[in-house]
Amino acid sequence: MSKLEELINQLCPDGVEYVKLGEVVSYEQPTKYLVESTDYNDDFTTPVLTAGQSFILGYTDETTGIYNATVDNPVIIFDDFTAAFKWVDFNFKVKSSAMKMLTANESKTTLRYIFHIMGYLNFTSDEHKRLWIGTYSNFPIPLPPLPVQEEIVRILDNMTSLTAELTAELTAELKARQKQYEYYRDSLLSFDEDNTQDGVRWMKLEDVAIFRNGKGHEKEIVENGRYIVVNSKFISTDGKVKKFSEQQLCPVYANDVLMVMSDLPNGKALAKCFYVEKDSVYSLNQRICALTSKNDTLINSRYFFYILNRNRMLLKYDNGVDQTNLKKSDILNLVIPVPTLEEQQRIVDILDRFDKLCNDISEGLPAEIEARKKQYEYYRDKLLTFKEKEA
Repeated sequence: MSKLEELINQLCPDGVEYVKLGEVVSYEQPTKYLVESTDYNDDFTTPVLTAGQSFILGYTDETTGIYNATVDNPVIIFDDFTAAFKWVDFNFKVKSSAMKMLTANESKTTLRYIFHIMGYLNFTSDEHKRLWIGTYSNFPIPLPPLPVQEEIVRILDNMTSLTAELTAELTAELKARQKQYEYYRDSLLSFDEDNTQDGVRWMKLEDVAIFRNGKGHEKEIVENGRYIVVNSKFISTDGKVKKFSEQQLCPVYANDVLMVMSDLPNGKALAKCFYVEKDSVYSLNQRICALTSKNDTLINSRYFFYILNRNRMLLKYDNGVDQTNLKKSDILNLVIPVPTLEEQQRIVDILDRFDKLCNDISEGLPAEIEARKKQYEYYRDKLLTFKEKEA
């Protein structure tokens, strides 16, 4: 029998009390900790935080209105609009007036236990309304005796530490593989136009591909449509952002290459491409183009995808100041190297292997990283599920 089981059998064999989160957690408004200037600089010392994914927005040299958090006196920062939260054990300032600082009633619970509980709640919101007072603080949570809470925290913190260590190793490996992939991609797709290698022709895109523009789907978006609408976010986040339409306003077909034509300055989506593997799945939104090879005996469609994806000659139109809008002529006047089909297939075979290892979430290193997170979440949810004690 584990120590946790012994504690539960000894201290709460008949179940545990459930209380509203707000009964054991206090909040403080961020007003006196708001940063005055967003002129951040990495040479400054005090971080400016958000509870969202970016976490550290920058560093400020302001010396007043600093929230004093330490390892022995930590705090949870909570975004009142999204319910995102972060653990903080260092001094900081904040940017958003929508943030709340949460602390625990230590006679009944520990802040670290609350932190794991908030993950267990797994609540998010896309409504633009304040969440803490009316919604989040009213969630019922299990409140076992303090020794049980402390043992749960010990187990989950150990798992968190191990997961972080393993994830760091896997992330480092993934970055190394991505660099290796980028090296081979750049090497394999670099051809000398002045000294043409055997069998390599330089051709304008208009001579080898058919261009089709997308159409606006704003009025056609539905919850469960037949077709996935391909927009810049869908392509730039590897297909994770999905919107649907009942109408296939702009059909695309297997082996088409789709390209983002507009992006913000220095963005990562401009000229990013998506390879279509099946018919009757996607419909093309505006500012996305579809390119179809005119001659399969001339260009391998996968090679076509790799040579066009974030092509440097298209990225040169990004001036770093204004939004870039590639024109049809910019794309069709692009000159690309066309080696023999045998050489194209050799290049594709190599890059496909690297692409699968680096980017396919169902296999390879990204899946390993995701599996570590799932493992923690499984044990967290299991440990924090209690029978409610009868009144």
